[in-house]
Amino acid sequence: MRNLFKSLRALGPMAALALLASGQAAQAANPLELNFGLFGPKYDGRVAECERALATITSQFQEKEGKFWNSALTITGFGRIHETAFRPWQSDNIPRRYCSGDVMLSDGKMRTVHYSIIEDGGFAGYGQGVEWCVTGLDRNWAYSPGCRAARP
Repeated sequence: MRNLFKSLRALGPMAALALLASGQAAQAANPLELNFGLFGPKYDGRVAECERALATITSQFQEKEGKFWNSALTITGFGRIHETAFRPWQSDNIPRRYCSGDVMLSDGKMRTVHYSIIEDGGFAGYGQGVEWCVTGLDRNWAYSPGCRAARP
């Protein structure tokens, strides 16, 4: 872009004006170019209960710890699972159910987990997706500080 302005400046003001004025005017899209038949997302608001995501969180936690952090930590149990919010923003946003609870890890420590279940949030928009964060084990700071970005 910088080279374009330098070359237009080198041509002189009248030549640059003539070059820019000779371009075609913008035209509206013809019917074949319109996005007909494409409609916006139609969310039903049917998001699974908090307990339905626990198996996914357990397997993804074990995979993340073993594969990326060379750790043998696993989740051995859950407790006090409860919903913290459902669709906390405008109704036309993607429906999410936010949940929190306690997790017992294989090292004997109890930590807090925050997660959300997302309608059409699975692979390629198929099925429900789960985003989660275990407090104190967000090693890549994806939800920092303290898993705050995983909460509503």
